[in-house]
Amino acid sequence: MKKTLWILLFLMSTGINAQKIDLSYYLPKGVTYNEKIPTPKSIIGHEVGEWHITHDKLLQYMENLAAVSDRVQLEKRGKTFEGRPLILLKISSPENLQNIAEIRRNHLANVNGEQVDIEQQPVVVYQGFSIHGNEASGSNAALALAYYLTAAEGPEIQELLNKSVILFDPSLNPDGLQRFAYWANIHKASEINPDPNDREYHEVWPGGRTNHYWFDMNRDWLPVQLPESKVRIKTFHEWKPNILTDHHEMGTNSTFFFQPGIPERTHPLTPELNQELTREIGTYHAKALDAIGSLYYSEEDFDDFYYGKGSTFPDINGGIGILFEQGSSRGHAQESDHGVLRFPFTIRNQFTAALSTLEAAKAMRVKLLQYQRNFFKKARTEGANKGILFGDAKDKSKTLALVNVLKKHQIKVHRLKKDVVKSGKKYSSTSSFVVPYKQQQSRLVKAIFDKRTQFRDSLFYDVSAWSFDHAFGVDAEANVSLELLGDEIVTPSNNSGTVSAKSGLGYLMPWNEYYTPKVLNALLNKELRAFVGMKKFTNNNRTYDYGTIFIPVQNQCLSKEALYAYLKELVAESGVALQAVSTGLNGGIDLGSRRFKRVKKVSVAMLVGDGVSSNDAGEIWHLLDRRYGMKLTKLSTDYVTRVDLSRYTTIVVPNSRSLSPEAVVKLKTWVKNGGVLIGFRNSLRWMKQRGLFKATFKKPKNDQVTGVSFENKRLQSGAQVIGGAIFKAALDRSHPIAFGYKNKDLALFRNTTVFMAPDAKSYNNPIQYTQTPLLSGYISEENLELLKGSVPFKVQRLGKGRVIGFTDNTNFRAFWYGTNKLFMNAVFFGKLM
Repeated sequence: MKKTLWILLFLMSTGINAQKIDLSYYLPKGVTYNEKIPTPKSIIGHEVGEWHITHDKLLQYMENLAAVSDRVQLEKRGKTFEGRPLILLKISSPENLQNIAEIRRNHLANVNGEQVDIEQQPVVVYQGFSIHGNEASGSNAALALAYYLTAAEGPEIQELLNKSVILFDPSLNPDGLQRFAYWANIHKASEINPDPNDREYHEVWPGGRTNHYWFDMNRDWLPVQLPESKVRIKTFHEWKPNILTDHHEMGTNSTFFFQPGIPERTHPLTPELNQELTREIGTYHAKALDAIGSLYYSEEDFDDFYYGKGSTFPDINGGIGILFEQGSSRGHAQESDHGVLRFPFTIRNQFTAALSTLEAAKAMRVKLLQYQRNFFKKARTEGANKGILFGDAKDKSKTLALVNVLKKHQIKVHRLKKDVVKSGKKYSSTSSFVVPYKQQQSRLVKAIFDKRTQFRDSLFYDVSAWSFDHAFGVDAEANVSLELLGDEIVTPSNNSGTVSAKSGLGYLMPWNEYYTPKVLNALLNKELRAFVGMKKFTNNNRTYDYGTIFIPVQNQCLSKEALYAYLKELVAESGVALQAVSTGLNGGIDLGSRRFKRVKKVSVAMLVGDGVSSNDAGEIWHLLDRRYGMKLTKLSTDYVTRVDLSRYTTIVVPNSRSLSPEAVVKLKTWVKNGGVLIGFRNSLRWMKQRGLFKATFKKPKNDQVTGVSFENKRLQSGAQVIGGAIFKAALDRSHPIAFGYKNKDLALFRNTTVFMAPDAKSYNNPIQYTQTPLLSGYISEENLELLKGSVPFKVQRLGKGRVIGFTDNTNFRAFWYGTNKLFMNAVFFGKLM
């Protein structure tokens, strides 16, 4: 028995290592190739699939192809946060590439409803690979596919290139791909070990899935906050592709998935014909995968609901989005339920599906072009002759941030013609805008501002709500008259800041504008003194709200003239307005009042590493670093016990599992000595268990559900998940956590089932969910009852310090501008709470 087992293991091992893979393993049989086109191995030094491709070598090969092939044009569109080029290859016949500008004009003319002979028009296909860097079979397949498209010869490839323009994006996430390739390659042995316990298959935190700031970029197609997203969305709208493919990986024990997803989980704004065409394209994938003996499935998993994913975004833009999910080897070879899953096998499946996509596009070319024409024809006539009005009279910066996103999606936006009041909210013509419903992108407008609380299904692969007026924290009024339309915005302008005059007394900075934390942080780091007003007041007939910052002139480290010059420079690009004051005598608290509290310089650290959500941590890092210009020390959980914490005023604990007992003791001592600890989401549970945080958490009673079959058990439990929905909370604007907000209520994004009971004293509940909190998205009836009246925020004393808890993510995916100020208030004013 032992001998037989040894022989089987030996054969399995030698089978993995002895089978030499060359390029022919991937390529179609019976095709000849142009010898002048370099193979991947001749440039990168190894066969496709022998090692994981690093981004620099991938780039090198694509540049070589563009240099020698007349079927390729290479475009460098920008750079990642780490400086890696974001490239695009346009692949088509030489004749098409010579007339590529004319082809694009005609393609867009068809989109715009002009008379174009679509029988003569090429179909446009955008093929994108490995937006999750550790789902690497896609980008590795791009090597073989690029070679095939440039080197294959014969009538079939010629017809394909004549009838299509391929927008080829070999790496949607260069930084993540590089990080993962390094990990997989440094652990590769000459005798490949498929044991799933091997370190090769267990990346260290944060892994290669995300980009530099640890964002999942497959959630950013709609918000467009990251450099990688900005260039691909620009390309998308410049071309309006008929098909867009998004190559991913899933669990090792899975096979291969292609869309459609689960039919009941398709967004209602997606036309049924879109799904019918997706199914028809799927028949080409099935035929191609059958031919190589690969298993697959469709319509049993994933969904087409959230339009911020690559496979769903095209569906609201007149195209067909296709998600591919390949069971992942997560390295070079790994045991699975289907045998040893080898990296080259995963690459071949991705290559095969990419090629079958092109075959489908060629065969369905006229049908796809006609669908696209009709999609936009109907879109231009839909919707009443009205629009949606949005803005924030006291915060133009975040309003302009929303305008910028809309313009990136080619949505028409107009200035507000005149000041108006709608539903009790004031809209200023200088900081408010109107989007007409009836325009070419009318369906995308509906999707962006979509609000719904009724659904066909209760399970979601991603969020169930993302309404951008709530996300950006602006006031909005639907169905306004187009008489309010002012000039159309062509290019959004920056919100330039001002200093009203030179003062010998001081300057006041209302805390409403989005970038005030950046200005305050710079002031404090310059060793300038600043004070925050704890009450409302008037100065020189101007009204100032809670949280106004006062910057005195006297006893500063800069002279009066130097301070004025520095302040003008500081606010120039921030959109922040400083008002010079000539008297300290106010209506209400005077400028010398004890109710103006000194704001101290902050030094912020954040826990990262094992047990911490890298997505949540990355959002905080990005916010402080890129938006507010603040230094952030990232403290790994594996060495925090050895760090002198006294140098930090504030420590942030993102959504996480528990720390070691030693780390908790160290944090507790630090807080008692005056530190401010800010915890998010599930971290509050272990903080309570370890005596750092006092709270009562309400739990749903899911174990009492009856009448659910075994088949539907997973559906029932999944229905209790809050994958992402939007809820209304009441604000006590006098509390420092609410400084800078002008309304008495606030839209909060929630993707957790942490329900915190309110305090018995009302003033300790400055943010509290209302009794009718649901604004948009899905929540079960059981969870909705628990949410009503609960609180998403608590602050408590611990010795000389404070512990602050948020049940919700205030910094979600970099586009939830509306609640960033809550987090920044906790950072700067935590000791005042």
